[in-house]
Amino acid sequence: MPRGDLFPEIAPYESGFMPLDSGHVMYWEQVGNPAGRPVLVVHGGPGAGAGSVHRRFFDPAHWRVVIFDQRGAGRSRPLGGVEANTTPHLVADMEALRQHLCIPRWLLFGGSWGATLALAYGQAHPERCEGFVLRGVFLGRRSEVEWFMHGIGRFFPDAWAAFAGHIPPAERHDLLGAYRRRLNDPDPRIHLPAARAWSIYEGSCSTLLPSPGTVASFAEDRTALGLARIEAHYFAHDLFLPPDGLLGGMARIAHLPAEIVQGRYDMVCPPETAVALAAAWPGARLSMVPDAGHSALEPGVRAQLIQALERFRALR
Repeated sequence: MPRGDLFPEIAPYESGFMPLDSGHVMYWEQVGNPAGRPVLVVHGGPGAGAGSVHRRFFDPAHWRVVIFDQRGAGRSRPLGGVEANTTPHLVADMEALRQHLCIPRWLLFGGSWGATLALAYGQAHPERCEGFVLRGVFLGRRSEVEWFMHGIGRFFPDAWAAFAGHIPPAERHDLLGAYRRRLNDPDPRIHLPAARAWSIYEGSCSTLLPSPGTVASFAEDRTALGLARIEAHYFAHDLFLPPDGLLGGMARIAHLPAEIVQGRYDMVCPPETAVALAAAWPGARLSMVPDAGHSALEPGVRAQLIQALERFRALR
């Protein structure tokens, strides 16, 4: 029977901090088999940071799992730092980490913004990629940002009302701009409540059924500040992607295998985006999970991700 459960808790066998430019310092760790097949975990957000649960999707006897916190996120420093924080910077950081760890090629595993960044890295360095396992696809198009800022309210009107309600009525014509002003204010009494309101909104819309635990994790100060401040920064700059977007660069990675896992009722990153990516990728396999939303931890999504990794394992 195909495995659908996460693997047991596991601690890193190695971790460190890599100095970057502009005062950024990136946290990274490795878990699993030091001689195993390399896979890079690319967390979502932008700005959400990685957690211990990311380690548990992988059979530790087979995979050499590399996990890192992107600039400004998680354990990287400074938390919420937006200076010199763009998609090209993150792609360069990933490549620097690969070189530091002496890994010739690796599998990319990412969901939501993690899928976006994995694709951006792959298109910049296709020769360094063995393939991709992607979940809850986000391509960073302006229509997808508008959906997040406004469209989700058609299905989660209560969550959106709380999100918009943090902003005075006179500023609600530009929610993104109003949030950015507050998120970048140096006063914690201003930026922390704004960060919590933004992050709780996203967490509230991320699962098919209400999940108080998910919402609580999004509401934690460190998670909220990194996620909200960096996400708003990226949204305001079209995710720092090329003018023709990621679909315009698919020829560079179309020959590589990919597994795309998508929740049918994903309201943060609706399924039409995953379908568009699969249509542009001859080597991709799209698995639509009929009873799931956005979160990687929903049972059907979790099971499909683990099974996708097992299929990649069988390729060698």
